[in-house]
Amino acid sequence: MKTELLEGVTGLFRALIQGGEKKILDSLASVVISSFLLSKRLGIGFYSLDDKIEKKIKVNIENDHEIERWYGDLTALLDYIHEQKR
Repeated sequence: MKTELLEGVTGLFRALIQGGEKKILDSLASVVISSFLLSKRLGIGFYSLDDKIEKKIKVNIENDHEIERWYGDLTALLDYIHEQKR
């Protein structure tokens, strides 16, 4: 699983250089999937990882992370997560 995660990150960097939304999207999806599967192999359930992600987003919003300040992306992501849970 660790190797697959690294392969996904490597694929992402290659896709960023070569361009093409399809390759970038595929690589990003691979990284997310590998992260969730690795967490399970490490004894951390999917729900726990999902919960931790949400908490980290909230902390970064509260700490005025620059990506939030510049673009509002963290709030948009948190809204998306809450919408998916409905």
